[in-house]
Amino acid sequence: MTELTAERPIDPARVDEPPAGPAAAVILAAGIGVFALGIVTTLSEASTGFADALNWKDSVGPLSGKTIVSSLVFVAAWGALTAYWRRANPALRPIVLTAVVLIALGLVGTFPTFFQIFE
Repeated sequence: MTELTAERPIDPARVDEPPAGPAAAVILAAGIGVFALGIVTTLSEASTGFADALNWKDSVGPLSGKTIVSSLVFVAAWGALTAYWRRANPALRPIVLTAVVLIALGLVGTFPTFFQIFE
């Protein structure tokens, strides 16, 4: 986790450029949000009680809760990371790689062949 907070040295030729922290925050928050969707999808298939708790609108079923919970996780992560990296220039490579891994894991959690294992 220390790699995610490592800052790049400031290049004097680029002093006028805005910090990359807010961009890094939204990239990582997207990964966290997709990962949350995979977890919530898998949990709702594994537990009928959890699926019933996510059924916020009968015409939509548990999908309504899955998407709202995942969206709230994304927005919360985006806000927290933006506040943390507001004026920072974190190294983008480890952040993007972490986001890609989280997105891949989250997508796996939404595939029926995966979540049906837990039914």
